[in-house]
Amino acid sequence: MKVLNHRVAVVTGAASGIGLALARRLAVEGMHIVLADVEPDALEEATEQVRADGAEAIGIRTDVRDLGAVQELAARTIEEFGAVHLVCNNAGVETGGSFLEIPDGAWRWVMDVNFYGVLNGCRVFLPFLAEQPEAHIVNTASVAAFTSGTATMTPYCVSKSAILSLSESLAIELHSSNSPVGLSLLAPGPVNTRMPDAERNLPEGLEPARDPQRVAMMAELRAKAQHAGLDPSEVAGMTVNAIRDNQFYVLPHPEMALAGVRRRLQWMETGVLPAPRKAGT
Repeated sequence: MKVLNHRVAVVTGAASGIGLALARRLAVEGMHIVLADVEPDALEEATEQVRADGAEAIGIRTDVRDLGAVQELAARTIEEFGAVHLVCNNAGVETGGSFLEIPDGAWRWVMDVNFYGVLNGCRVFLPFLAEQPEAHIVNTASVAAFTSGTATMTPYCVSKSAILSLSESLAIELHSSNSPVGLSLLAPGPVNTRMPDAERNLPEGLEPARDPQRVAMMAELRAKAQHAGLDPSEVAGMTVNAIRDNQFYVLPHPEMALAGVRRRLQWMETGVLPAPRKAGT
């Protein structure tokens, strides 16, 4: 997708972190922006920031777990701007704990937001994107898609691996059918965002995991994100370049992704179980 100016982008999880950075960068590129997020106050503030960057922008509260809500997001986008050219399926959450202590509701929340949110975005928006001479999808995964085994983060790793498989399969299908729609998979490592605090949006009835290993892991991940994580604007810049170049893998931390792939390959070749990973490594 070479031309961004005066075209329309939809970004989910747009009220903070990578989503907001993407929305702001795309605004600078001259795109009209639809910001979608589940947190209404943060969404309103983010939308004002994007407008201050000079873009035409609207904010639409959207729970990406709900297929009907994503369909409404698409309908309002078309109603407001007449078309859509770029969709960034970026919304994501995280919770976990020791495997047998993770309740069913926690699994469903992570999978519904992270995987089904991406699936819903692809299914709903792809027909509109395919009407354009060129268009693009960005699905946000994580280096966790390549590096399973992070202690207390099994649901997150599972959901991000599912996004990887979905995105690879869809990219191959789109390319083989000569579709005008390109696809990129964004898989960052540590980024200075609020992801370690994703449990602030836990559904009613769920509580954060309290076991000491989990608490220590989140504290370590939070510190690493704040002090050594990439700025979200850097990730947004890499992503925009990938959109223009029709590049599938967007790897802000390539050494981490490749280390994860090599770790799995070594496991396959030797049969020796690897040690558990620490968050952010």
